[in-house]
Amino acid sequence: MILKGFKQNSTKKSLEAMLHARQVLLNDDKIKSLGVVLHIDEMNDFKAFEKLAEALHVKPNNLKIISFTSNNKNKKNAVAEAFFSAKDFGWKGKVKNEELQAFINQPFDALISFYQEDILELKYITAASQAKCKIGILQSDNRINDLIIKTELKDVELFQSETIKYLNIFNKINNE
Repeated sequence: MILKGFKQNSTKKSLEAMLHARQVLLNDDKIKSLGVVLHIDEMNDFKAFEKLAEALHVKPNNLKIISFTSNNKNKKNAVAEAFFSAKDFGWKGKVKNEELQAFINQPFDALISFYQEDILELKYITAASQAKCKIGILQSDNRINDLIIKTELKDVELFQSETIKYLNIFNKINNE
């Protein structure tokens, strides 16, 4: 139990260092690839994000969805490409899961973080991601996302419409 606390503290320090060193780079690149990070215990509607990707003109092979679960029973009920849990992290936030590490290293044009619960591993994945633009709902730490849309988890359609609206304003959607 004590070791678990030390492990979490080392991950928190690593997260803080990442957020402190983070640089936001704005560019005019259109969104061609999309990553989605979900907490499956809060929301498991993957189809909604497939529709959002379609609305953003992201091809299905350029969409990757991963889900955090604290309850392994949810893995059977979902169709996400990959799952991860707190067990997939080592000291200082080192990722043990190869699929998860590949997701982090992939330079998505946009990353959607759709979770509300304050879970260290979810925040770490979002912060560590190499995505160019990070979009999420309002959370306890505003440094994690570049674009924050204040909605509830149940208002997926509102989140989608607001995301599309702001990405159009920023000229990030390929309308061809």
